[in-house]
Amino acid sequence: MKNMSDIIESYLKEVLSLQGINYVDVRRNELAEQFQCVPSQVNYVINTRFTLDKGFMIESKRGGGGYIRIVKVRAHDRSELFDQIISLIGCRITQIRAEDLILRMYEEKIITEREMKLIMSIAHREVLAFSDYAVRDELRAKLLHAIIRTLRYTPE
Repeated sequence: MKNMSDIIESYLKEVLSLQGINYVDVRRNELAEQFQCVPSQVNYVINTRFTLDKGFMIESKRGGGGYIRIVKVRAHDRSELFDQIISLIGCRITQIRAEDLILRMYEEKIITEREMKLIMSIAHREVLAFSDYAVRDELRAKLLHAIIRTLRYTPE
């Protein structure tokens, strides 16, 4: 059974896909009322499930007519998407952020499900078993950079 956060996330993603545009405007209080939850639950979903790593940007307008706009970031082509992901990885990356980026590559159809699972396994904290978190996050970033360079220059 899905929890409330999953339900709200699914609803917002469905609205995005049905509208055929790359953004959706929501009013936090109205959405909370619709799902019979507190507005902070809506904030939590937006702040954790619609991040740049997952391919979304959030814009907000405060005030009486305020709204939160969730924008799906779309790359013009495969190369641009790789550039975005490499930029988001930076010099170090946590496992959670790495998983978000790997899942994004799968959802954008630039890697297969099998490749996604392989890359996820390589980036996992148990594989990169260092007691120093900074070293682990740096190594994870280097591995992901190498994988993406290989994917980028490998013919489809």
